[in-house]
Amino acid sequence: MRTWQVERRKRTRQLIELGGLVVKAGIVELTNDDRTIIYGAMLWIAAKLQSDEGEQARDLWTVKGRQAFHAERREEPMGPRT
Repeated sequence: MRTWQVERRKRTRQLIELGGLVVKAGIVELTNDDRTIIYGAMLWIAAKLQSDEGEQARDLWTVKGRQAFHAERREEPMGPRT
């Protein structure tokens, strides 16, 4: 496989995973799949991270995300993984 194909697949996977996070967080449902609202919220997040409150927001959101991933793992059935 050519280098550009490998890179394209990695990028595609990254985009799919990021989209999955938007769905997992309930954003699609909460906004009725309104792309304008979703994009606006992401721009607000980016602005917040670039502000003087960015480090505090990053720390808070890291903790919240870690807690959510941990809680989700506890809810998964303990079956074989593929």
